[in-house]
Amino acid sequence: MTHIVTDSERPGQKLGLLMCIALVMGNMIGSGVFLLPTDLAPLGWNAALGWLVTIAGTLCLALVFARLARHFPGGCGAYTYAAEAFGPATGFIVAWSFWISCWVTNATLAVAAVRNLAIIYPSLNDGGSAAALLAIAFVWFFTLVNLLGVRKAGGMQVVTLVLKLLLLLGAISIGLWWLTAGDGALPSMEGAKPVSVTSVGQAATFTLFALLGFESALAAGDRIADPERNVPRATTIGMIATGLLYLLACTAVTMLVPLPILTESIAPFPTFFSHFIGPEAGIAAAALAAIAALGALNGFVLLAGELPRDLAHRGLISRSFGVENRHGVPHWSLLLSALLATLIVYANYSRGLAELFNFMMLVTTSTTIIFYLVGSLAALKFRHAKRVPMSAGFILLTVAGIVYVCWAFYGAGIEPSLYSLAMTLAGLPLFLIASRSAPARREEAPVA
Repeated sequence: MTHIVTDSERPGQKLGLLMCIALVMGNMIGSGVFLLPTDLAPLGWNAALGWLVTIAGTLCLALVFARLARHFPGGCGAYTYAAEAFGPATGFIVAWSFWISCWVTNATLAVAAVRNLAIIYPSLNDGGSAAALLAIAFVWFFTLVNLLGVRKAGGMQVVTLVLKLLLLLGAISIGLWWLTAGDGALPSMEGAKPVSVTSVGQAATFTLFALLGFESALAAGDRIADPERNVPRATTIGMIATGLLYLLACTAVTMLVPLPILTESIAPFPTFFSHFIGPEAGIAAAALAAIAALGALNGFVLLAGELPRDLAHRGLISRSFGVENRHGVPHWSLLLSALLATLIVYANYSRGLAELFNFMMLVTTSTTIIFYLVGSLAALKFRHAKRVPMSAGFILLTVAGIVYVCWAFYGAGIEPSLYSLAMTLAGLPLFLIASRSAPARREEAPVA
């Protein structure tokens, strides 16, 4: 028999600091960094500068959200911060948009895994139904893993994170070897664009997707032990460590592989290892890159289940989405998210793997930005109301994060931005129905 339970009933289902950091880094190190060098290669040094801009802007946001997590622990940060500052309607819309970004990300990561496996099995790159079915199978496999409990999902996250780090550190090691032993100009610099503000901006727009996920611990606050301490620490540590790894590894791939080779590659990291070590190393890198995407898929499946669960406990959507199985998992939320991810992959598989990945990447980015923007504005409101202490320097940090978010939303393009806004606003009627039919049910979710 299933029922709605509080997290205090299931202390064994909490994530500690290590698993929390693994959740953040595992969700960040997914598909973006392993596929972006193909798009960044023509930009030359603009790519490295774009990484620096993106890391700086995202770090501002991570520090702001870490501060909010200390003062508003537990629950789903995507709802809590917006609702506390601007009311439950805004909180619902922001949480709804973030939930959309999670299941779209699940589809994106599954496609990215198949795209890397296409190096080993070229028939997967034809945009046919086989690739779509494999991507869908990945979504449902990790949904089943998460249905066994959050600790099972957390353990999977730690294992896949170790494998991802092997791939990134391997690329960095080759880059350091080339700097000490190589000579002559950087191979990819010939034909690359000169440094300009426009090109740096283009690179920064591409790189933002790779840094999405630093907010993962904030969205799963009820599943984390001692959230006042562990969520801010995991968010900050995960963001800084991942940003540094990205800058070094992706720059090595972008700069050291000749431009004509890299721009034609469907999976640049395997191409990088094949170029410097050999075909066998390229195949191993393709497998690790696929595992990286699947590890992030595992983490985002967890988040996609937690968001509807939190809203159900608050009485904002049907309580059935807060019902948990014997492992303490909101199974209806997980199954709905998996179904939606399945539909978006199947409906768009004819685009081909590369085009499908790029489209969903931009939709995911522009949808997640809504959470970043409203959360940063909420921080300023809390400071004005003296609810969250901030120094003048921290206020400037928050404003810098807001400017960066607005610029990134513009850089995502009109079509993906309108697509994300339309899906976000589609949730408003659900909130109105819930608020009119059962206003007494809207209450705060239990906090551990």
